[in-house]
Amino acid sequence: MTAKVLVLGIGNVLWADEGFGVRCVETLAESYAFGPEVRLLDGGTQGLYLLPFLEEVDTLLVFDAVDYGLTPGTLKIVEDDEVPAFMGAKKMSLHQTGFQDVIATAQLMGYCPEKLILIGCQPEELEDYGGGLRDVVAAQIAPALAIAVEKLRAFGIEVREGRTESNDLADPSILRGAYEEGRPSEDEACRVGDDRFLPQGA
Repeated sequence: MTAKVLVLGIGNVLWADEGFGVRCVETLAESYAFGPEVRLLDGGTQGLYLLPFLEEVDTLLVFDAVDYGLTPGTLKIVEDDEVPAFMGAKKMSLHQTGFQDVIATAQLMGYCPEKLILIGCQPEELEDYGGGLRDVVAAQIAPALAIAVEKLRAFGIEVREGRTESNDLADPSILRGAYEEGRPSEDEACRVGDDRFLPQGA
């Protein structure tokens, strides 16, 4: 069976709360089992390279860190025609403008998914290269997944507790546990940089 629903996490895990969307889809795969009609994808910051994935599905559900101008950690859900506007209303990084272009291009070419859902979280910190999610944002992963599961079940998608294996997710070396546990302490690394990604002498 061809996937009919694409669950996409976008963002850059290297920039603290920017990684919210990617961590959501990663946790979804670790917590729930889906049939072949659902595809889970770490979209990172791939922009227009994501177009082929949109072409094959009817429904697109996106997790992302979005600057809504709200209190950090606030979840906000927008759907359908509102999604492109919120993706680019207040740009935090290149990936947001890029994904707004993805949707616009898919619409222009006539294969944008019929149903669009954006589950966004207001970030607290973005200027921390090599940093992990802040507590207030990390705490919203479970609520965001609960919303996603409710939406998918409303579409008639079977969602079971378990695990979904996917080659479309991040390499194990950069999954949240390994990534955040491997980060040096504040005494060892400046909180606006990390030697794993900004080596001395580079």
